[in-house]
Formats: sequence, structure tokens, C-alpha cells
Amino acid sequence: MRKAGRSARYVFGLWTGITLVCAASALTGYAALQRFSPDVVAGTTAVAAGAILAMLADTTIPVAFEEAHDFAGLITVASFLAAFVLSKLASNRSPWS
Repeated sequence: MRKAGRSARYVFGLWTGITLVCAASALTGYAALQRFSPDVVAGTTAVAAGAILAMLADTTIPVAFEEAHDFAGLITVASFLAAFVLSKLASNRSPWS
């Protein structure tokens, strides 16, 4: 956005707004899905994960490949591994069990 001529104030304001909307959406989703079965929650989570992967494949990975070339795949795998380990640590379980 900075390369497109947007001001730092605009960029930070936009990302702050996105952060607030995402936090409110997460809170709303958490509250709304508490009464649903684990299968519904798992299905919703799977759709959300698919949306994130689609966004990565469409937008982020091509830009990363332009910058990191051969390391883009390795960095992506390392990021997914870190997310997996952190999610398991957050649930107080060993990531390997």
C-alpha cells in the first residue's frame, strides 16, 4: 500500500480496523458456536482453514516467491509447522500425541 502511494496513517488505520473487525468476529463466532456440536465446529473450522489457504495461494505465496524465490516453500512449511506446534501447546497437549 505504501508503494501505491498510501500514507502510513492510512495503512495503519486500515490494518487497525481489520484487526478490530477480526477480533469482534472471533468473539461473536466463539459465543455463537458454543452451543453447537463438535462436528459443526470442526466443519466451520475446516471451511475457515480452506479460506485462509485459498487467500495464501492467491495472494501471499506469489509475492513471497518473488522475494524469497527457492525459500518460499520452505518458509511456508516452517510456518505451518510452527502454527501446529503452538496450537498443540496452547491446548496443553504434546504436539506429538
